[in-house]
Order: sequence, then C-alpha cells, then structure tokens
Amino acid sequence: MTFQKGLLFLSFFALLIIGAFTHSGCANIVPPSGGPRDTIPPVLLSATPPNATLHFGGGKMTGQKIIFKFDEYIDPKDIRTELIVNPLPKVEPLADGHLQLLTVKLKDTLQPNTTYSLNFYKGIKDVNEGNVLRNFTYVFSTGDHIDSGQVAGTVILAQTGKADSSMVVVLHRKFDDSAVVKDRPRYLTKVDTNGRFFFNYLEPGRYAIYAMKDEGGSHKYLSKSQLFAFADSPVTVNVNSGHFITMYAYSEIPDTKSKSSNSNSNSGSGGSNKSSTPKPKKEKDKRLQLSVNVSNSVFDALDTFRMTFTQGLKLFDSTQVRFTDENFKDISLKQYRWVRDTLNKNFDLYYSWPLDTKFNLILPKTSVMDSAARKLLKDDTVTFRTKKDIDYGEVRIRAFNLDLTKKPVLLMFQGDALKYSFPFGNKKEIRKVLFKPGDYELRILFDTNGNGKWDAGQFFKKHRQPEKIITIRKKFTVKANWDNDWDYTF
Repeated sequence: MTFQKGLLFLSFFALLIIGAFTHSGCANIVPPSGGPRDTIPPVLLSATPPNATLHFGGGKMTGQKIIFKFDEYIDPKDIRTELIVNPLPKVEPLADGHLQLLTVKLKDTLQPNTTYSLNFYKGIKDVNEGNVLRNFTYVFSTGDHIDSGQVAGTVILAQTGKADSSMVVVLHRKFDDSAVVKDRPRYLTKVDTNGRFFFNYLEPGRYAIYAMKDEGGSHKYLSKSQLFAFADSPVTVNVNSGHFITMYAYSEIPDTKSKSSNSNSNSGSGGSNKSSTPKPKKEKDKRLQLSVNVSNSVFDALDTFRMTFTQGLKLFDSTQVRFTDENFKDISLKQYRWVRDTLNKNFDLYYSWPLDTKFNLILPKTSVMDSAARKLLKDDTVTFRTKKDIDYGEVRIRAFNLDLTKKPVLLMFQGDALKYSFPFGNKKEIRKVLFKPGDYELRILFDTNGNGKWDAGQFFKKHRQPEKIITIRKKFTVKANWDNDWDYTF
C-alpha cells in the first residue's frame, strides 16, 4: 500500500510541473469560489400518503405515519417545537428527520369525518444554510371531504399598539368563560411578527376566539399577568366564508420589570460637591451617602429636584434644611415642599423653578440619619443653576381627524419609559413653550373613562376590553432653541 501511495504522489507532482510549463508564467492560481450562496429552502418531492388524502388511514384511526421526502438534507432540530396539529390532539405526534426524510407518527386517536392539518411553521430548514420552508402545511381528512373554513386577523398589544410574535390564537367550541381556563382548545395557531394570524381547514360552526402568551404551553389563560385578548362575540365559520378579526391584548397585572416611569422619575447622577458623590467602599459604613439629580451643577427646570440616600432614613428634619437663592437668602417655606417615598430613600423638592437661576441647598449633618445612626460626615451644600431657555425647544403637535369624543391623550415615550402625558381636551393641538430636547415615540391613548391613564381589560364577568393606544411609527425629535412643529392625520 505504501508503494502505491508513493506512485500516486509522484504522478500528481508530475502533473503539477507539466501544468506549470504549459501555462503563462504570469498566471495566478485562484481557488474556486464555490458558487453563489444557497438561498432556496428545501423542496418537497413526495408525501406518503399524498397531501389532501381523503379517508385517511382507510378506516384505521390509530398508529398512522406520514413520510415526507425533500430534495436536500433537512435539519430536524426545531420540527417538534414548531409543529402544530389541528384539531389539537390529546397526545402530541412524534416528528423526526433524517437526511432527506421527515417522519411524523400520529399517536392520538383520529376522529371520524374530520379534517386535520399539520402546520410546520419555521420547523423545516436545510442543513447547510438554514433556509426555512415557511408555513409548510399538510392536510388530510378521515372523511370524504376537506373542510375549507377560514378565520384571519391580527393581535395588537393595547398598551403599545405593537405586536408580540410569541402569542398564540385559539378557537373554542365552548362559550362559557371557564373554557379558556379549563379546556383544551379545538384549534390553535401562531401569530407572525406583525401580530397576524390565519386559520384554515376549519370545520363549520361557531367558535369563541382568544389570544394569549402561551409560555407554559398549556394553551390556557391561567394568570392575570399573562397577555390575553378576546373577541367580543363568537365567530361563525361557514363552508366558503372568511372572517377578519382584530383583538387587543393586555395583562390585568402589569409586569413590574417593564413598568414605565413618569416624567418625575429621576436617577441620582452625582452632585456638585464632594459629599454628593459616593465615597469608595472603605468609607461606606462610616457616613451616610447621598446623590442628587444635578449634572455638572446644572439642573433641568422641568424636572423635580431629588435627593437619594443609599439607605432609608430614620430622621429627615426639614426644619434644619435650608433652601436659598444665589445670595443665601432663605426661600419662603410657602413656596416649596418636600415629598418622600415610602422607603424614605428619595426626597423630592417641589418648587416652581425659574430659568437660568442659581440656588443653594444646605444640609446640616444633624438633619438626616439612617436606621444605623449614620449621618453626613459634615455639613453639606449643594449649589446648582437651572438651565436657560435656549436649552429647551418649543413644541407644537397638531392631530387632524382625531375623534375628541374618545378622550384622546398624547403619550410621549423614550424607550419603554413614559415621559409626558398631555390630554387633548377640546382641541386637536398640544403646545408647550419649554420642552426637553430628545427623541420621542408618540402614542395616542383613547382614555375611555377619562382618568388620564391606560386601563387594562377584564375578561371574567365584565368582558371589558382594554383601552386602545395607537403608536405613531415615526420618531419625533425635539431640538433645543428651535420651533418643533409636527402634524399627523388620523
């Protein structure tokens, strides 16, 4: 074997030398590119039994197997999690892929005269490039016809006007409220990235329709913190009729992790002197630490001045704290007030702040103390100046064709945080002479009960839909020292 390998090597070497002399000496050797990248998903070559088979199983209602053959090797990793069989079975099928073949074993007992669909969504993809054969569906009937009923629609998050692609939509044959808690639905489908959903091959009849975030895979409404939506009335599916339904999802108990803050939310950013900046760890237990929402000795006059302590205070003696003007003249107690939070960590100073004005806040070390009897290391003075008018922009927002009878409220967000809320009242215009610069996302809340905030729905007993919000996709940028006008037509 060694002698043969040596002959093969010499022959290959000789061919390389001959090739070098028979081509130009200036030629460059370029490795093959491999051709264009494959972007085509797997193509179905055959299905056994064929798609749209009638009298599936020949009367045998258990132990059926379906085999799919594709034109290339498939990746079976996501097939089991993506596959949905309708009507929903009591026992999930087994799905497994090998090379070009995909095998689905039906473990549940099939029902007579029933149309079944196998929806693979994004579960079928090729091995090499991961190209997905999207929404591949296989259908069969144990009877003599394929049902053709359809229901389509969209699910919108009521509080944001956006979509959540992790939600599912279900159809129930029972109409009492407890069905969505106790019973397995008849049909189930997923929503896409735009919140759209589609049912096909439905059996004629009346269905209650719901949507939910189905994190546990139970297909049931089990928690008030769960995203949920419901249609006001059942949908009637006929042989050749279709329906389009819009539902608004909400959670009765909001997730505290994503809870929005309001315009008075402040973060400690360090003060204007040494005592407003936390000391290194070795000083941590020796003194009480505080921070204020003043940046580089400049304070936003549209904000609320806040002192934040690292620990809740046992003592805050406001009579010792001095709030003065630039010349250290005390400001009248009638003009301002202190408000503390429930943990005694944040202390807000409410005052009608003028622009471009200097102030002093003087805290004697005996004025504050935490539960561990820690005080300030020494008397502290925070000196700051409010921003100038040129640091703000003027804003005028006009909303045309806006229905004022629905009590619309303009909401202005930065990220997920609600910064400002302005009711339109009896005008279709919001105007603010001084406004904080930045990029904002605009939403319109239809405040049905007029309480100035968004209210979730309530399904059980009341069947009350959530208040609706429209999200305006284009960002609104407020520039400093600028007239920022914006018009929107509904």
